[in-house]
Amino acid sequence: MYEALSALGSVVLDPYLLFLIFATTIIGIVIGVLPGLGATTGAALLLPFTLTMDPVHAIAVLATIYVSATFAGSITAILINTPGTSAAAATTFDGFPLAQRGEAGRALGIAVIASTFGGIVSVIVLCFAAPLLARVAYEFRPPEYFALTIFGLSMLASISAGGAVKNLIGGVFGVWLSTIGAERVTAIERFMFGNYELYEGLSFVPVMIGLFAMSELLVQSKMANQAVEYIKMKAVQLPSREDYKKIWKTVLRSSGIGTFIGILPAEGATVASMIGYSEAKRWSKNKEEFGKGSIEGIAGAESANNAATGGAMVPTMVLGIPGSGTTAIILVGLMVHGLRPGPYLFNEQVTAVYQIFGSMFVANIMFLLMGLYAAKIFARISLVPAAILWPIVFALSVIGAYALNSSMLDIWIVLIFGVIGFLARRFGFAVAPIAVGLILGKMVEVNLQNSLKIFNGEWWQIFTQPLAVFFLILAFLGLCGPQLFRLATRGSFEAKDGKSD
Repeated sequence: MYEALSALGSVVLDPYLLFLIFATTIIGIVIGVLPGLGATTGAALLLPFTLTMDPVHAIAVLATIYVSATFAGSITAILINTPGTSAAAATTFDGFPLAQRGEAGRALGIAVIASTFGGIVSVIVLCFAAPLLARVAYEFRPPEYFALTIFGLSMLASISAGGAVKNLIGGVFGVWLSTIGAERVTAIERFMFGNYELYEGLSFVPVMIGLFAMSELLVQSKMANQAVEYIKMKAVQLPSREDYKKIWKTVLRSSGIGTFIGILPAEGATVASMIGYSEAKRWSKNKEEFGKGSIEGIAGAESANNAATGGAMVPTMVLGIPGSGTTAIILVGLMVHGLRPGPYLFNEQVTAVYQIFGSMFVANIMFLLMGLYAAKIFARISLVPAAILWPIVFALSVIGAYALNSSMLDIWIVLIFGVIGFLARRFGFAVAPIAVGLILGKMVEVNLQNSLKIFNGEWWQIFTQPLAVFFLILAFLGLCGPQLFRLATRGSFEAKDGKSD
């Protein structure tokens, strides 16, 4: 706890870092209010520009983009019924109806307070949970890491966008992409086709830019002339005492739900917001108000999706397994800057870790102030014509990719994966599983090879390790559990029907 408070103090006393967090919070809110961009796209665009920064500053920038853009999605969700990010989709259910009644300021006030509380709770949990989990993970060997990574891949089935089968197909495709390049032990060339720039495999940065930023550009190009209904408001209103009495239980519950969902590998703010909203409705005494402008619905969705940001950082930093699409990019940032994700990070770079946590805490306070006093201004940004916005995104994507290695190959990778991401979205596939599969694929291969070395090639010895077996069972249940449950319940119903006959 002392290290966390000391790191928070060092963040507050570092003028340059404070300036970076302030500027990035503004950028994050702007990205969040622009429908189609979102935290993941914003982080992908900014990633190459952080490569010249100090590692702590770089990750603080990416983490700030994550938390501020996640909140900002609620602004357009409430005012124009279009979530700036997928995590704010549930906010539209009650936010826009409340705005239509002339209470847009009240709706945004609820969203700001709930988002800030959820974000702060998750950062506090992160400060306590991450070191404890790191101590456990410190005892992990390659067999346990291999099984854990398989479990992380199995969780792709439950990502909200797309279906379970499509998400798993995307994950498998990402794992295949991770095999491109020379094999680590034998140096056998795989899928290189004579291009020795691919010797070390695909570079993560241009792949991420292509999958998230460039593909989104292609998707949004079809909606260039789409008309938007904008609801005007005078100012953001702080919740009244009656509002606080009505939502405080919902905010607490959804903050806990969001943090827990975020910690699960491959889950994220979108899943958390949907569950937070549904639980708010389930526990509410005024269920009939939901969908018509319920402040409990707004509070449930917003506190959950922002709580998921801190939660998602736990598996990312402790285990090296991204908790969401955005944390997959943050994970790439950690690796590019030489900060090895995993339990060793908490021994070797403990000060840097807590400074990143402190930056997230400060970012939550900053977007609270900006949300209360500048939301009206930021909302106008959502009306920027797509014909102006997306050429800028294209230019940033190309410049960022080329700046990495000054290689034309990276630009081609951006364009190719932009098309792949566009086609994936066109046919109902999510792009996040592809990114997560690419990252985890390398971990699967490396840890399997190391496990085989330990056991002298006897792969079945992996099943003699209790913790590895535990994670493999969880992976099996994650993939086959719903089907087995349906079969079991169908069998019991058929048995009951047989008895009744």
